[in-house]
Amino acid sequence: MSAERVERKLSAILAADLAGYSRLMGADEEGTLGSLNGHRRDLVDPCIAGHRGRIVKTTGDGLLAEFASVVDAVRCAVEIQSSMAQRNAGLAGDRRFDFRIGINVGDIIERDGDIFGDGVNIAARLEQLSEPGGVCISQRVHEDVSGKAGLLFDDLGEQRFKNIARPIRAYRLRVAGVDDNAADAGQPPSLPEKPSIAVLPFQNISGDQEQDYFSDGIAEDIITALSKLRWFFVIARNSTFAYRGQSPDVRQVARDLGVRYVLEGSVRKSGERLRISSQLIDATTGAHVWAERYDRSVADIFEVQDEITEKVVAAIESQVFVAENLRAQKRPTESLDAWGCVIRAMPHVWTWAAHDNEVALTLLKRATEIDPGYARANSLLAWAYAARAHLGRADPAEELRTALAMARLAIEQDWEDPWSHLATGYVHMVSRRHVAAVEEFNQALELNPNFAFAHMILGSACGYGGMHEKGLEHLAIATRLSPRDHLHAANLSTIGLCHLMARRFDEAVSYERRAVQLRPHFGTAWRTLAASAGLAGDIDLAAQALTECKRLQPNLSVEWVEKYHPIVQAADRAMYIEGLRKAGLA
Repeated sequence: MSAERVERKLSAILAADLAGYSRLMGADEEGTLGSLNGHRRDLVDPCIAGHRGRIVKTTGDGLLAEFASVVDAVRCAVEIQSSMAQRNAGLAGDRRFDFRIGINVGDIIERDGDIFGDGVNIAARLEQLSEPGGVCISQRVHEDVSGKAGLLFDDLGEQRFKNIARPIRAYRLRVAGVDDNAADAGQPPSLPEKPSIAVLPFQNISGDQEQDYFSDGIAEDIITALSKLRWFFVIARNSTFAYRGQSPDVRQVARDLGVRYVLEGSVRKSGERLRISSQLIDATTGAHVWAERYDRSVADIFEVQDEITEKVVAAIESQVFVAENLRAQKRPTESLDAWGCVIRAMPHVWTWAAHDNEVALTLLKRATEIDPGYARANSLLAWAYAARAHLGRADPAEELRTALAMARLAIEQDWEDPWSHLATGYVHMVSRRHVAAVEEFNQALELNPNFAFAHMILGSACGYGGMHEKGLEHLAIATRLSPRDHLHAANLSTIGLCHLMARRFDEAVSYERRAVQLRPHFGTAWRTLAASAGLAGDIDLAAQALTECKRLQPNLSVEWVEKYHPIVQAADRAMYIEGLRKAGLA
């Protein structure tokens, strides 16, 4: 019996979808569908046909098309986005229809009119990488159209995409009418809703031009690392490296590029010593948000570069978050958009204090009401519901059911957001589903290897699951990634938990005491301190800690711990209960 023949061909694939589709549908289903069908009928479909393309299939707000010519596919995308920019002119932001487009060229399989293969998958991932109104293309497309279509590109560097084995170099296409018209009219780009940053080339002040590559490499690595943090808007390398060799005014740079924050730095190499200075500036005010200097021995220049990049990125992430939160706090709650609600909620999400958790819930519920399709808001709301169960402040079964539904929704909305997987893992951890929790935390770290918070929570899951030494490894990474983190108390408490599970009771007491000193309303830390002190034989401290536990969690009992505490192994749970009994818990 002969095998079914597989039809293969080389094609340019264009993937497109409508940005903010869930938000638009939530506001006006019939109007959104009518407008989308109109744009498709009058612009998108005729444009694809006019450039000799074929629509392979449509999926709600998205479509997939193929072209025999790469240049035709790119010209089609430019025409669609330029025409949509004209159609959107004068419309309010919540009424705009902005498509995102990704284009790739590759070998595909055709069957029953549909197309399959990595070439198609990469086009879809590039579309997800694209900004609303923008076009992202692969390196193969860039090579084919460069110099042929009179187009300009920004190099986005190598990107790692889900289910694609190799990294893909991506480029952002500058679309006339979308990127250039504002500049031609003398109007600077408007600030994005999320934190926006430009990393200027680091100045080589060594007096040795041969060290320019090292200065450039540090800036490039920081741009790449920041780009992996999906809640940042990061200006591409080509835009910022236009300032190379200059001493620009950072306020003017920010206005030119449409960003709030600018990172600049310098590199000096003298013999076997290396000094790198960097500073983060809020260009809207001129204020220095953060500055640091690193002195290292150049034993291995690439190791030094990786270490500095890692520390700078970790520091920038936390410091930009702090600055954004302070900015949001200056606005009245009723004027906050969904992003503002999330920013205001985030400091309250991970304190494991009942009052903070309720504040976070209120803000996050409002964020999801404003934008039901906001994955970050839904993931953090899932976290807050799970934290209620973890703190013993409500019916754990009901809270965890709600939390799991919200977490799954967040993953559906944005599979590649590490926070969605972090929240899902946390729900599983509190529910004693250890294997599922670890899988989700590892997925979060695969998407963002520098995610200090994910390392910390994975350390917690390992502690609860009896893998205390592995947990301590992840906690060491979390501390190294973010040594000045606002989560320091949580790190200390989780280290204490791992020592408790390892039966090192005195060490556990030491860490838990430091955690509650830093954060007096830290409910889970007081609980672990009571158990640790009881097992260490410090009954007075254990009783004092239990009093705080009962104040923060009035329903705390041996029965509650046996039924709901996240400790997985029965023997570990029995030890924990023994410590609480010695503290006086009935």
